[in-house]
Amino acid sequence: MSSSAVGHVISLGCRLNLAESETIRTLIASNDVVVINSCAVTNEAVRQTRKAIRRARRERPAAQLVVTGCAAQMDPAGFTAMPEVDRVVGNAEKLLPASWTSHAPALVQDIMAVRQTAPHLAASFSAHARAFVEVQNGCDHRCTFCAIPFGRGNSRSVPAGAVVDRIAALVDAGHREIVLTGVDLTSYGPDLPGAPTLGLLIERILTRTKVERLRLSSLDGIEIDDRLFALLTQEQRMLPHVHLSLQAGDDLILKRMKRRHSRGQSVALVERLKRARPEIAIGADIIAGFPTEAEAHAANTRALIDDCDIVHAHIFPYSPRAGTPAARMPQLPPATITARAAALRASAARRRAAWLDAQRGTVQRVLVERPGDRGHAGNFAEVRLPPHEVGTIATVKIERAQDGKLIGMPA
Repeated sequence: MSSSAVGHVISLGCRLNLAESETIRTLIASNDVVVINSCAVTNEAVRQTRKAIRRARRERPAAQLVVTGCAAQMDPAGFTAMPEVDRVVGNAEKLLPASWTSHAPALVQDIMAVRQTAPHLAASFSAHARAFVEVQNGCDHRCTFCAIPFGRGNSRSVPAGAVVDRIAALVDAGHREIVLTGVDLTSYGPDLPGAPTLGLLIERILTRTKVERLRLSSLDGIEIDDRLFALLTQEQRMLPHVHLSLQAGDDLILKRMKRRHSRGQSVALVERLKRARPEIAIGADIIAGFPTEAEAHAANTRALIDDCDIVHAHIFPYSPRAGTPAARMPQLPPATITARAAALRASAARRRAAWLDAQRGTVQRVLVERPGDRGHAGNFAEVRLPPHEVGTIATVKIERAQDGKLIGMPA
């Protein structure tokens, strides 16, 4: 980030934030402002947000510095008090043009009072080969470890017509891969007239647009109905990559997390997916060191890596979030949490390495990303390849795996 740059947005956290950051970038235009679009999924995420704020102030001492996103929504007073911060803008306000012409030091409303969401989406995603489209926001569930509903509010969906129009415009602008995003993506629809489902939305997108590649962000496996399952396994424009919000692999811990699925249901779902479409790659979010977790519980979660063939694992060391039920449960020593996270990452790395090695000799269609010598295959494996034009789809034959990536040459 150069000292002469203007209108800079630093996006932390999830793909939904990334999608919203594109809209913010459009709204701030060329104003001399730096926006930190923050994350609050863990205490570490909040720490990284504060670190990004301090770094941005050092690098842009004369710019207006605005903090928004989940961390700002949940603790507006704390961020307003930081000497580096000029303004704090809430999650609902950050997508409104008036928020970026206001001089109020804090614009943060009660997120639980927000009842609608709209396709506040940028005209294009010029900095990214793929485009992210928000179709849902908020969450009605209350997992005991999670504070995100307090940052995002209750579940609300974008009307299908608005989603289709936005995707059609993005495809016309040259985007060949679209990622549907949301806080609880599989809860899409019940708040809309006729209560459409995520599967119905996807069918409408595929029927009414020319999108070539459609990818989904994190899914709650218990909510994958027959229509969505059929799309994931039979529709070739749906990419063979399913990321599941699993969180743990032990039934007692899942119950204490207030998750709605069992270990057996997760394993059975993955087995069904792989039988129907063997090339599907499974990703998952997993928490290490949840309160009360004994070694036997941790071992069950480690085994889930293999039992669910998880090759894109996101491992989160548990951190107590203020106001959540899990924060009041008996906590594990930090050293134990760190060790269990490391053990999970080691298991995940072994599984991923074996999967990458098995990709040798396969032919993959890779969406080329900046700077033109890398990209992701449909199964979300990162591929290094000879230089291509960014945004094109290259057909490559995988020669080998190296340093956690695939090396491909023109097929």
